[in-house]
Amino acid sequence: MSPSERRSVISLAGIYSLRMLGLFMILPVFALHATSYRGYTATLAGLAIGVYGLTQAIFQIPFGRLSDKIGRKPVITAGLLIFCLGSIVAAMSDSMLGVITGRALQGTGAIAAAVMAMTADLTHEDNRTKAMAMIGASIGAAFALALILGPMLSGWFGMAGIFWSTAVLALGAVILLHLTVSDPKDEHFHRDTGAVPGQFFTLLRDPQLLRLYLGILLLHLVMTATFVVLPLSLLKAGLSSDEHWWIYLVVLLGSVLLMLPAILLAERHGKLKAVFLGAIGLLLLAETGLYVAPPHATTLIILMLLFFTGFNVLEANLPSLASRLAPADKRGSVLGIYSTAQFFGAFLGGLFGGWLHSFSGLEGVFGLCAAASLLWLALASGMHPPRKMSNRILRLSKHTEPLNDHDIEQQLLLVNGVIEAVVRGSEHVAYLKVDRLHLDEDSLRAIASAGG
Repeated sequence: MSPSERRSVISLAGIYSLRMLGLFMILPVFALHATSYRGYTATLAGLAIGVYGLTQAIFQIPFGRLSDKIGRKPVITAGLLIFCLGSIVAAMSDSMLGVITGRALQGTGAIAAAVMAMTADLTHEDNRTKAMAMIGASIGAAFALALILGPMLSGWFGMAGIFWSTAVLALGAVILLHLTVSDPKDEHFHRDTGAVPGQFFTLLRDPQLLRLYLGILLLHLVMTATFVVLPLSLLKAGLSSDEHWWIYLVVLLGSVLLMLPAILLAERHGKLKAVFLGAIGLLLLAETGLYVAPPHATTLIILMLLFFTGFNVLEANLPSLASRLAPADKRGSVLGIYSTAQFFGAFLGGLFGGWLHSFSGLEGVFGLCAAASLLWLALASGMHPPRKMSNRILRLSKHTEPLNDHDIEQQLLLVNGVIEAVVRGSEHVAYLKVDRLHLDEDSLRAIASAGG
């Protein structure tokens, strides 16, 4: 990456992760404070945790499309200000309805698609995968940091303090956007990051992709439902709320150490399906253990370690799997559906987790999560291990017009290492799936410079 690309990507990753940090910080603590709100019920407490997922799922693709028309910075700025408003509403509320309204507003400020589009505007095609990986890593770091900071801030300032903190983070992200992120020279739609609604019907009928969408939905359903009651389980096991932050720190660090060999096994040794199924199996084992085991501190920490190891492995592998399975020119649409399913899963996890907690207690929620994990394991067992390949965007010369899409595609498919090729002559772009180890770069450059 050039210095300007690196600066822009780091800034955009920081903006996105600050917002996600604000969303996630209530996960490890809200169950401990929810009873102090007027109108409390366990169902409403779960809804307060997960409702952001519903509004995020609804608005993220429209916000992305809007940014193609009016610009990235106005949309991202508006999204962050809506998020800030939601945080203030939640901070000033003493009722469950007020917190739910605030959390719904937080999700309405859905900037994910606009941030990805701006990242594409500011990076060269060859660096885009690295840029997206950096943003993905920042989201993972924000999630881990939120589980540690949430208990610490709630101990010092209460729930209102957390919501005020998220409002400040949102304003900080606005300042970061306008001070450090360059204005793109050209803002236009990118098929590798933007969703095309007209492609959704076809992509939702693909069995392999459908398994992927259901998988990310179930993963975030399980994660959110678990956090509806996990803080209460820690209390029941004799671990005071003041101790929760270091427990999360220990299990997160341990899970990262355990996940690294699994990631290497999946990527370098072609064991993706085995590692994938094993990680789902860890979720199932952890949730089953939480369901059947009596509350004991040591047992709970071990089960949390298993849960976070499985969760981290899946969170790291699922985006890569989505990119591999996506048709060459439909990657943005696949990722749009994927993200929508992810956020909708968080909403369902909060809603059903709270509802089950209201009449079947902690065990009922963990039973739901175990059942969801078992369902996912059954669905994933039928997946075909995807071929190891990378996405590549090839700019074609504009000297030869009109471009004959079919002929260029046939030329590209004859190049060693090219697995799939879709040419969009009107855009002077070829979307490729390639085997980087065997790719003939010289032949690619020759075709690109000739314009086909």
